[in-house]
Amino acid sequence: MKVLITGADGYIGAVLGRLLQDHGHDIAGLDAGFYRNGTLWDDRRRLPMLSKDIRRVDAADVVDFDAVVHLAELSNDPLGEHDQRLTYDINHRGSVELARTCKAAGVARFVYTSSCSVYGAGNDDIKTESSAPNPQTAYARCKVLVEREVQELADAHFTPVFLRNATAYGASPRMRFDIVLNNLAGFAWTAKEVKMTSDGTPWRPLVHVNDIGEAIRLALEAPREAVHNQVFNVGSDEQNYRIREIAEIVAATFPGCALTFGPSGGDNRSYRVSFAKIREHLPGYRCQWTAASGAAQLRDIFTQIAMSKDVFNYRAFTRLQQLKYLLATRQIDENFYFREPMERAARA
Repeated sequence: MKVLITGADGYIGAVLGRLLQDHGHDIAGLDAGFYRNGTLWDDRRRLPMLSKDIRRVDAADVVDFDAVVHLAELSNDPLGEHDQRLTYDINHRGSVELARTCKAAGVARFVYTSSCSVYGAGNDDIKTESSAPNPQTAYARCKVLVEREVQELADAHFTPVFLRNATAYGASPRMRFDIVLNNLAGFAWTAKEVKMTSDGTPWRPLVHVNDIGEAIRLALEAPREAVHNQVFNVGSDEQNYRIREIAEIVAATFPGCALTFGPSGGDNRSYRVSFAKIREHLPGYRCQWTAASGAAQLRDIFTQIAMSKDVFNYRAFTRLQQLKYLLATRQIDENFYFREPMERAARA
């Protein structure tokens, strides 16, 4: 299968490209290049890559592909809140228009990476794909809008699939330290301390980046009738954690790490999720990682690369910091488009 990955130079994309290639697929990437200089280690594998913003994708960019996996959005809640106008422009309108372009170009399958953050704030009820969304941020609201509008595009020739990923963790060459387990592991390594600013009572489902990649692979390879226009939560029931449990697991993984908690916080995002549906429709899907094994993976990689505080705090590993840097240095304009000299350099 010939597959285009948007956001291929990102956290998930850097893992997914290798995984799909290892399973015999012909893979190319498309990426705006915001985080391209954020490499935790060099995996020495490069995809054919088109440097382009998803808002500028046209039919010629996608016409030769059997499937498109869409990862390229402004990722996570803090970045989404930075400029909500741009979040809706890129994550909502940009993603829907990309799906329309793919359909018009004859792309048969469109895998959209949504998020369990659409469930937002709630009680201890277990959320399923049929639960009413309750998004608390612009990032999550855009996910709901894209799901709704792209579902309307489905027909006999165009199969969209929606994967609501739990909160990701684990090692990637294009690392992110602005997601909970990775962030706590970085502090545990560099400061030997996990200092929680809240009591850690909210629920958060987790899923390893490799297990996200497996879900995407199976969604691409599955019979059409198993996935056509379906929404799937991606993760495992066993990995519904309270944030304090995640902190305890990380602290126990890093020798000599101290752990402290703060008062009850103001973040009302809390949700537990059922992952029964993906096991039913994609019977080969089982998560291979847990928070404990993921934390151990990060500890081992930090040891191998002798990770310093400067590396941990490097702007490109935190999405909002990197975008603020690109704005401040005028490499991108107020609409998050690279200025022309940068675009020519990226294409070269």
